[in-house]
Amino acid sequence: MDTSVLLDSVILIDHFNDIDKATDYLRSVRTDAVLSVVTRAEVLVGFESEKARSRGAALLNHFACLPITVEIADRAAVLRRNRGWKLPDAFQAALAKQHSLSLSTRNIRDFDADQHPFVVVPYTL
Repeated sequence: MDTSVLLDSVILIDHFNDIDKATDYLRSVRTDAVLSVVTRAEVLVGFESEKARSRGAALLNHFACLPITVEIADRAAVLRRNRGWKLPDAFQAALAKQHSLSLSTRNIRDFDADQHPFVVVPYTL
């Protein structure tokens, strides 16, 4: 895999909410980024209409989507237990670690980049 960044949901949600910093960031990593099935579901649930959901899915389809395997689930369970993270966050961290990716997020409450070297905060609002 030639990717280096796992995109967290908040980055894509910012883009769909017309936040220029998110759009600029996505453009800069478009060939180096992947999604997880968690991100895909969290982003798609936010679209009200089928038409909007379809347009959102079209953008998401440009990124490879990492599945949750038994190995990832087991790793996420350990992370959730040890860190107290919500399950979606534990899955994101487990996927990033398993695939040697940076987790790109604005969620500094759960993912403090000073405590978690695999976390990248590409912009702030």
